[in-house]
Amino acid sequence: MAKTYWISSYRAVTNQDKLAAYAKLAGPAIAAGGGKFLARGTPAKTYEAGLNQRTVLIEFDSLAQATATHDSPAYQAALAALGDGAERDIRIVEGV
Repeated sequence: MAKTYWISSYRAVTNQDKLAAYAKLAGPAIAAGGGKFLARGTPAKTYEAGLNQRTVLIEFDSLAQATATHDSPAYQAALAALGDGAERDIRIVEGV
């Protein structure tokens, strides 16, 4: 079974307090779902389009584990805390 990666890209953070409230809830929810943070923050270097956006990379053992974590009540509570505090997207990608 291939590892699966959850990639979050933040286009804009509009409310730092909401982002902090989200992070306080999301970290434990992701860890409880088996997620392991591999990287998070702004890029050390950018190429091509050069977008200097906050990015988070989380590893899961499987696609099922990643999607179950996203859909869990604990992570949904974190999303509710974030609300309109950031414009971002999450992509779940299976490893090769």
